[in-house]
Amino acid sequence: MSYGTPPPTDGPYGQQQPPYGGQPSPTHGSATTALVLGILSLVVCGPLGIPAYIIGRRAEREVKMSQGQLSGEGLAKAGWIMGLIAMILMVLAVLLIILLFAVGAMSSSGNI
Repeated sequence: MSYGTPPPTDGPYGQQQPPYGGQPSPTHGSATTALVLGILSLVVCGPLGIPAYIIGRRAEREVKMSQGQLSGEGLAKAGWIMGLIAMILMVLAVLLIILLFAVGAMSSSGNI
């Protein structure tokens, strides 16, 4: 007597069918890529956010259009959202640097 998963059952015409309704849908490879790039873009603050956003949006759209043949919509969405956040942080950092240089230039020109 075994307590693991039940053996496959015979389907119509003697075909073997997997237990519990079949295999799960494969995950879209680009969805995983978008998630990894999104995480890395937050760690390195920026440049990888652009491809994370682009790949994530495309993968999310392709998963939706696959009508259940592919999974990973949540991974793709998380990837492009993290990419978007990283791009916003990168733009804010650049604006802060420009502001610091402008304030520094104004204060040094006033001393002359």
